[in-house]
Amino acid sequence: MNSSVAKAMSLLRTLWVISRPAGLPTVWSNCLAGWWLGGHQNSQALPLVLASTTLLYLGGGLLNNAFNVEFDKAHHPERPVPSGAIPWKAVWRCGLLLLALGALLLFGAGTFTASLGLCLVLCIVLFDALHRVTPWSSVLLGMCRLFVYLMGASISEHSLTGWPVWGGIAVAAYVCGVALFRPRNLWALTLMVCPLALAVVMDVGPYREGGLQLSAVFGLWVLLSLRQSLWAQEPNLPKTMANLQAGIVLADWVAVADAPRAFSFLFLALFGTCLLLRKRQA
Repeated sequence: MNSSVAKAMSLLRTLWVISRPAGLPTVWSNCLAGWWLGGHQNSQALPLVLASTTLLYLGGGLLNNAFNVEFDKAHHPERPVPSGAIPWKAVWRCGLLLLALGALLLFGAGTFTASLGLCLVLCIVLFDALHRVTPWSSVLLGMCRLFVYLMGASISEHSLTGWPVWGGIAVAAYVCGVALFRPRNLWALTLMVCPLALAVVMDVGPYREGGLQLSAVFGLWVLLSLRQSLWAQEPNLPKTMANLQAGIVLADWVAVADAPRAFSFLFLALFGTCLLLRKRQA
């Protein structure tokens, strides 16, 4: 019995690690930003959407490993799935189960929100299936973030107005730019500045100063992240990518420049959590 429990716990730990949980704070910040931009009402449905996006993210991470198995056998045989540390079928089944549970959970928040969730599931599966086929699958990765924004906004007071839609598009562009970035693909940087460009347009009147301050924090983090690959004596692309991905939270923070300080500090906490999880995962 003890042996069975230990084996089950080992399996769960491995599933947790390969689902890439370090990115979860970025998904939560997407959801919170969409909810705030949508009117920040109906907060009782927010935990449901947060729980759903958590399951969908983890399920997508597991399916990514399942789709990567042939590539990993050739290039990374030490990873859990190709090395046999965890059965390939178990990864498939758990990934699909989490996606199904996440989608079903959204029906508790309403049919419209659930419909957006199904679109998100489709984008997740298509990205996992195509990301080794074409680099332009990163557009699907950006679409995933957009749908998280829209799901957060859909439960709120004003639902899908221009604010959450454009905010989601700006963050989707940033995510797409991060996924496409390589030192030889400097044009991808134009996508990464979309949150800053939107802030210039959206943050007017009393929100201008706060928006500029948050934009400066976001811009500085992006520059510091790029420094690891573009200006360092020994370029470190993995570290750059990890830091840029953590910057998703800061991009969301820029989008909610009009939020009260207590809510705004949630994004700072999520950013710190993201960095901590990535450090432990490394």
